[in-house]
Amino acid sequence: MRCGARSMALVSVSLVPSSRGALVSTSATAVSGSRPRKVWLPHFPRAAASNPALVASKSSVFGRRLALGAVGAGVAAQIAWGAGKAFASTATKEKSIHDFTVKNIDGKDIDLSMYKGKVLLVVNIASQCGLTSGNYKELVEVHKKYKDQGFEVLAFPCNQFGGQEPGTNEEIKQFACTRYKAEFPIFDKVDVNGPSTAPVYQFLKSSKGGLLGDSIKWNFGKFLVNKDGQVVERYAPTTSPFQIEGDIKKLL
Repeated sequence: MRCGARSMALVSVSLVPSSRGALVSTSATAVSGSRPRKVWLPHFPRAAASNPALVASKSSVFGRRLALGAVGAGVAAQIAWGAGKAFASTATKEKSIHDFTVKNIDGKDIDLSMYKGKVLLVVNIASQCGLTSGNYKELVEVHKKYKDQGFEVLAFPCNQFGGQEPGTNEEIKQFACTRYKAEFPIFDKVDVNGPSTAPVYQFLKSSKGGLLGDSIKWNFGKFLVNKDGQVVERYAPTTSPFQIEGDIKKLL
């Protein structure tokens, strides 16, 4: 292709079901000046057939088409490959809290599948909030009371509400374990709202929306998760752990 010539690539991406999942079939037509030429791009298998969003309601043939501008068929191939990856990502979307890996307060990766078979109370904590003292005391007591029956508190520090968790991970750990004798696991500081929301919190919020939308409203918002890793209830920051005790007992 000569320098300065206009180029366009039309890319067709189709999903065709097979016994081993969906097959992403891609072709591109590259147009340089008035000379079109068709280029068949590699097939890449994707386990997308099990995704209900991709199943056509009245046909056994799946299909999606993309029309896009690119500089040559080579660039189009890369874009098509990215589309295939997107379909695969959708197909493997996390189904429970056990599908996530997070970092603990010491920076170590923790696979949350280790909590399979346990009832969980997930809380975004803060050290300098008006709700801190009451929540920490009750969380410690409820955890101590039911931990041997398969209950666990998962605490995620967050500094998004009034800047009330400004300390380092080491300072947060020292505060919780020294002042309140907390024995439940505390994790790495995270965002629970906005573009940098931790994936585990994206899952929690999408599973159980709040009264005025999905966003976490303040420190000490709470999610109750059953033994299968599914969110069964969500509580406002002002709901104390003692008020949740009855719901915890029902799931144990």
